[in-house]
Amino acid sequence: MKPTIPSDEFIPDSPGEPAPIDPLGQAEAFLAFQEHLSRAARVDRPVLILGERGTGKELAARRLHFLSKRWREPLVALNCAALAPSLIESELFGHERGAFTGAIQRRTGRFESADNGTLFLDEIGNIPIETQEKILRFVEYGGFERVGGTETVRADVRIVGATNSDLLALAAEGRFMRDLLDRLSFEVLFLPPLRARVDDILLLANHFAARMAHELDWAEMPEITPAAAALLESYPWPGNVRELKNVVERAVYKSTDTLITSDEIIFDPFQSPYAPRTPHADAAAPLVPSSIDASADRFTSFEEAVRDFEVALLGRALRRAQRNQNKAAALLGLSYHQFRGLYRKHRDRLDVS
Repeated sequence: MKPTIPSDEFIPDSPGEPAPIDPLGQAEAFLAFQEHLSRAARVDRPVLILGERGTGKELAARRLHFLSKRWREPLVALNCAALAPSLIESELFGHERGAFTGAIQRRTGRFESADNGTLFLDEIGNIPIETQEKILRFVEYGGFERVGGTETVRADVRIVGATNSDLLALAAEGRFMRDLLDRLSFEVLFLPPLRARVDDILLLANHFAARMAHELDWAEMPEITPAAAALLESYPWPGNVRELKNVVERAVYKSTDTLITSDEIIFDPFQSPYAPRTPHADAAAPLVPSSIDASADRFTSFEEAVRDFEVALLGRALRRAQRNQNKAAALLGLSYHQFRGLYRKHRDRLDVS
């Protein structure tokens, strides 16, 4: 019997049918974001979704659309980073026949296609200033002209923008119109990075592992060993959920059975097996110093001194163990559960780079 694979697609199977919108996550930061998104969905105003790469901004936009009163209407998406700047205006607003070389007939743009629905503009910071001015006019007056046209086209569209760029910095540099930013930011939603959702890592990892096993026609659900789980939970995930998906799917694919061990967890697929390994700077240093330097001019409380000492020990052990928490615990002479208790206590202060 094949494993049951939960769906993370937010697109309905047929027009007029609601999409499955149950997100995967139970971490406090993620649940708070989902609650914020659900409230914003009910108010028919523009929304900006900000978050690092790989956090799932498009899935969040889809959920926002299908929780809104526009859910039966079109959801139209455009990745503004995937087009040359000169093409974005035509893609958004359409063009008339003869507007430019190659325009052999009138073309409907994304705003027109999204009438009565939602237009999702991914990587909105990539839109040229000239096109931003046209979007601003649409937001203010509800109309636009196709490229090469003079007729005003009316449309009722809710704009949802997303980016991992600093829009305030772009506005300060004159690369994003402050007036447009003000009008698009009725509500701003901040997607939490995966490092702020540690409690969700294994939940998501098991989800991706089950889906990959289904794709490979496995008969059994894959099992992630405690050592592999510790490795996944201790990694900082700069690529967030997208990176986690790749790492887990690669581990399942490389596994010779349904047991996923730490040997299959590969964070950097570009690391050559033939490259010489350079030991870390503190690899030869003793893990626990023989004494504590009490000659510093800065005096701290006893609690702060103990905290700093514990953080330093944990960081050095994790670096020595290449972020493998089981190995780090062994280096310190602790049980895994003792180590995890200290790790959770000092997680925000640790530097294992």
